[in-house]
Amino acid sequence: MNLRRLPPAVLALLLQGAAFILMIALARFVPFPLTPLSFALLVGVLAAAFSHLAGQARWWVPIQFVFAPAQVAMLAVEVTPTLYLAIFLILLAVYWSTFRTQVPLYLSSNKVWRALEGLLPAEEGGRRFRFMDIGSGIGGVLAHLAQVRPDGDYSGVEIAPLPFAWSWLRLRLKPNCHVHWGSLWDCDLAQYDLVFAYLSPVPMAELWEKARREMKPGSLFISNTFAVPEFPPQQTVQVDDLHHSALFIWRM
Repeated sequence: MNLRRLPPAVLALLLQGAAFILMIALARFVPFPLTPLSFALLVGVLAAAFSHLAGQARWWVPIQFVFAPAQVAMLAVEVTPTLYLAIFLILLAVYWSTFRTQVPLYLSSNKVWRALEGLLPAEEGGRRFRFMDIGSGIGGVLAHLAQVRPDGDYSGVEIAPLPFAWSWLRLRLKPNCHVHWGSLWDCDLAQYDLVFAYLSPVPMAELWEKARREMKPGSLFISNTFAVPEFPPQQTVQVDDLHHSALFIWRM
């Protein structure tokens, strides 16, 4: 079984379980009494080491280390199970299929919104351009651009229920804005003059192939922060925001 082919969250959970089982086996050899917290800390050390050896992304190492100690700490706090359930449901509604897609909720900054203004097509005698935000989150990009450039038609697609609901409520009174609940892989990109994405490194190669197949000649594909492997952008716009964002631009 090739562990690296598993979704990272599933692999992380398996490694955490392996660390727990191994720690139970090794507990008798530890030369000091193990409290629940010290046991959890040692499980965290093993899980972090397993994560590193398994070749997971580096941010998984601290997550693996703190997972078990955090559980012990939370058990020490008297919190009603209903609150845990509520928090779980909220996180599920926000992150939904992140464990599978590896695309968390990222929000573009206001400065990125303003940089996008300069990349929109010029006004052409009443012709309306079409803009698509793939993974539109809570609709900030769409709301801003629809206000400053009302000569365009703006669409977004979002798969996580809570961000979709938020953006739908936010955009429902804007006649030139529409957001759809669904997967970006089900969108037909052929009808858009500009496609914008702020996802993660994981889907960029596959998304680039989809864009090349479907987008019409002369249209723009723009990725915030995440580049396409082996295909350098034709233009890069640096954005002076907190994250030092960069807009990578390809003309199809």
